[in-house]
Amino acid sequence: MKAGAAVPYRCPYTQQPLTLEATEVVDGDVVSGTLRTAEGFVYKIEGGVPLLIDFDRESLAPPALKELAFYEAEAKSYDATVEWVFDSFYEDEDRVREGMLDLLRVPRGGTVLETGCGTGRDSIRIARRIGSGGCLYLQDLSPGMLGIGKAKVDALSRAGGIGCEVEYFTGNAETLPFADGTLDAAFHFGGINIFSDQRKAVAEMARVVKKGGRVVFGDEGLAPWLRETEYGRILMRSSPLYEHEPPLDAVPAPARDVSVHWIIGNAYYLIAFTVGEGELPLNLDLPIVGRRGGTHRTRYYGALEGVTPQTKDLVLEAAAREGLSIHEWLERTLSESLRKR
Repeated sequence: MKAGAAVPYRCPYTQQPLTLEATEVVDGDVVSGTLRTAEGFVYKIEGGVPLLIDFDRESLAPPALKELAFYEAEAKSYDATVEWVFDSFYEDEDRVREGMLDLLRVPRGGTVLETGCGTGRDSIRIARRIGSGGCLYLQDLSPGMLGIGKAKVDALSRAGGIGCEVEYFTGNAETLPFADGTLDAAFHFGGINIFSDQRKAVAEMARVVKKGGRVVFGDEGLAPWLRETEYGRILMRSSPLYEHEPPLDAVPAPARDVSVHWIIGNAYYLIAFTVGEGELPLNLDLPIVGRRGGTHRTRYYGALEGVTPQTKDLVLEAAAREGLSIHEWLERTLSESLRKR
């Protein structure tokens, strides 16, 4: 974080603004200090990284806690594992990752969030796409993983290979420390399968991205047409993570232009969408063409109590004789009958 600059973060639990109190600043960068809410809740900054999480307020499920422990223990060997994965599928990692980021449609000079950034293998590529004048926010729940990623990105930035600002924070992707609609895009790849609340995490990504911005997320998940093949059975026996399916039910209602892709040997999924506003528009009162007639509204809200099959047949015959839809005949007949009372 830059000393003297506006604090971009908010309290992840209350969305209250945060005030910076720096205790150590080096070349304009805050190395240590605190971020404080008006109510007095404090988040520490250590090694230039805000710790925007309070584990007393969290309810992480056992799989998420287990995964956190795994990443903390395996952070130093994680890159070797990733390289093995791409080699095992005969995939070109650079080609695959660049293709993933094509779906993100990163704007030059934009502001992008990557949650679960890990050791920065996608982060560097996103930063290059942003270019000068923009900012990349990198989050991870694991301080060990984030530390390795930060070292890589900072080194490349010092060497002139990255032109955008880069900010780091430790936190839970299910409670993001940003105001609504403040970012141009959000990206996450890996680990979302074991999130405590996938829907909340994806909803948070959509919440902090501007209308028209992009959200892309993915993880292990074998393509459905491969699950009963020997290839699929081998992968799922080797790692249960491949048994996961794309969590399409986590995509929020405002999503537009939704697409699902399978990558890396069709053993990983990517879900991409554009952030819209509200639910999709629908003309509830446009008369429906056809024998039944009515509208979406009358078919949903205007249901009557059930009748016998014989009565239904009589209604169908009467409507057909008069050249009316079922809805028109019922509406007219019932209205006339009720007016006579």
